[in-house]
Amino acid sequence: MVYTLISPMTLNFLRWVLAGLLLLPLARWVLRSDSALWSHWRRYALLGLLGVGCYNSFQYLALQTSSPINVTLVASSTPVFMLAIGVLFFGQSLRKPQLIGAVLSVVGVLLVLCRGDVPALLQVELVLGDIFVLLATACWAAYSWLLSVTKDPATVRGDWAAFLLAQIVFGLFWSGSFTATEWLTQQAHVDWGLPLLAALVYVAVFPALLAYRCWGLGVQAAGPNIAGFFANLTPLFAALLSALALGEWPQWYHMAAFALIVGGIAVSSRSAKR
Repeated sequence: MVYTLISPMTLNFLRWVLAGLLLLPLARWVLRSDSALWSHWRRYALLGLLGVGCYNSFQYLALQTSSPINVTLVASSTPVFMLAIGVLFFGQSLRKPQLIGAVLSVVGVLLVLCRGDVPALLQVELVLGDIFVLLATACWAAYSWLLSVTKDPATVRGDWAAFLLAQIVFGLFWSGSFTATEWLTQQAHVDWGLPLLAALVYVAVFPALLAYRCWGLGVQAAGPNIAGFFANLTPLFAALLSALALGEWPQWYHMAAFALIVGGIAVSSRSAKR
């Protein structure tokens, strides 16, 4: 497990340092003094705080004291947070089909987590780490809504590498501050070696660069409310990977969960089109 090799804040900071270095050859121009980045620094500072500084840091903190099942369970509330933040802060109206879609999506995730044994959900105990998951989910929802608001200068917004690097520049300030606090409180540790280096490369390339790029495209194309439902497909993809890698073939509840989550997406999508 990676958390035994490196403390959470340090992991997040090094992850984005590496991601930023990988983007430099593609978008170095955005750091110039005449770049539109600096005239819109408040917006990128907020995006960096939510998407780079807080979201992953809270997730990593949660996994230190919570179980993967609990983390997935609490994170299944993503569609609810997307709807709530859209209504409270971005002037969105709440429609009945969106609520129905959110319920279907959450029920689908619960069905996977309990492996079809619904009473088993009563045995799940919430811990401190679950609060960090809630905070991470709220940050991600707010970040996603900010991505959908087109107030960025076209020169930066039109270049995906520059747009992400602009967020990382300020995100490193936030995550660096969190990391400094972690080391000052003597809660930090790093066990350098090939396993840690491999993990850093993986989280920098796939969950950072590629995932953030794809999520940004999805939010711009479908909107945060619809995109939030797709996050609940994660446990189903995990089940599929288990089947391919470990021979643990999907069960009936995986199929039922897939139908519920996709049904939630379809219901909410139809509401959005109207």
